[in-house]
Amino acid sequence: EVITFSEADYEGVRLPHDDPVVVTLLVELFTMKRILIDSGSSADILYKHAFDQLRIPADQLKPVKTPLVGFAGETIHPLGSINLSVVAGTAPCQTRVDMTFLWWTHP
Repeated sequence: EVITFSEADYEGVRLPHDDPVVVTLLVELFTMKRILIDSGSSADILYKHAFDQLRIPADQLKPVKTPLVGFAGETIHPLGSINLSVVAGTAPCQTRVDMTFLWWTHP
């Protein structure tokens, strides 16, 4: 299902704007708040702290051999990847997708 924004969503927003989009999603039946939506990003990243709170065994991680390169040219080596169920919205207007997250420790 497509997620769209209406005029009501722009209430209090001065246009044009380049504010970040931050949402709350249900990830593996846990509510995660303050998720930054970065449409220019090529990866979905889950920090170790969040991963630990999900209580998913580390042996479910799949090895990742390709490093990520940041905007400043820094190289980050993910500790692994994992597929997780993500739900956006509330019934009856919601969608569920399986997403692959890269897991790494925050610098």
